Amino acid sequence: MTPCPAAFAIPGDIATLTGGYLYERRLLEGLRRIGHDMAHLQLPASFPDPSARDMTAAVGALAALPPDRPLILDGLVFGAIDTAGLARVRAPVVAMVHHPLASESGLDPARRDHLFRTERDNLRLVRHVLVPSPHTRRILIERYDVAPARITVARPGVDRPRLPVAPASPPLILSVGILHPRKGHDILIDALSRLMDLDWQAVIAGNSWDAVHADALTRQVAASPAAPRIALAGQVAPGALERLYSQAAVFALATRYEGHGLVFDEAMVRGLPVVSCATGAVPDTVPPAAGLLVPPDDPEGFAAALRRVVEDGALRRALADAAMDAGRALPGWDHTAAVVSAVLARARP
Repeated sequence: MTPCPAAFAIPGDIATLTGGYLYERRLLEGLRRIGHDMAHLQLPASFPDPSARDMTAAVGALAALPPDRPLILDGLVFGAIDTAGLARVRAPVVAMVHHPLASESGLDPARRDHLFRTERDNLRLVRHVLVPSPHTRRILIERYDVAPARITVARPGVDRPRLPVAPASPPLILSVGILHPRKGHDILIDALSRLMDLDWQAVIAGNSWDAVHADALTRQVAASPAAPRIALAGQVAPGALERLYSQAAVFALATRYEGHGLVFDEAMVRGLPVVSCATGAVPDTVPPAAGLLVPPDDPEGFAAALRRVVEDGALRRALADAAMDAGRALPGWDHTAAVVSAVLARARP
């Protein structure tokens, strides 16, 4: 079947360094590589909290698309765009839902309810839904009443490591994730502060998505007895991040919620033991043999799990071997593109 022309609407800069933007950038590239004429439609960066002007601009841009070009609509826009405006879009809409916006942490009840109702109503208007994980698929079925046949899991792909393993000394605990409350870096810093009797260093890599929270993390590190050992590295270039992965002994992310968590795949494909939280899609993403998962918002439990992995060499090696095995089985980005290509073919009028 000849790949069909399609469009991909994404808010802001597609080069933004987050897992969601990386997923969509690699998917767009993959669809083009297999022959799709993909129009990249850049929408206002203010979503999911657009001004009235940005909402009007986004609706206008989407409504102008032709009716024979399927549209993949990024979840930050899809979950927040005015339902009446979405109904004006003539193109067959394929929603890309990384996780429902109402699942985001730190929302007040009124905002959460508004996002839930908007996303629920918008889901009734789309031709199909793409999700990155079985976990998100279950949420859409159970909480949003989406028919299972209308949802396809397009698991993120992974790239194979480009650098050999080069463990740092003392052992490096690596965390990768934007500086946002949902990522739980505050819990990780608290946990690390409880491990002063062990030999380790830690790097938290991620751009300052939430400036207020980033400032709070900086103050938390400065006040910690472990401050000299913890580096808030900020946004890290791909080459530097690859070096950090090659030097790490443990991957740790005290996340409060993940719709998938591409960084877990990136850690496992490098054979890194994972310490994280049993929340969202994490238990589906990290096999039990490859990591230790504790409840979210539990710095004492997170510290205990880190202690076990850092202290117990045999456990660390067993987790690393299982992570490497799991990483070998992960698909590449070409597989992700092929899955989405089939969805676009079915969505085309």
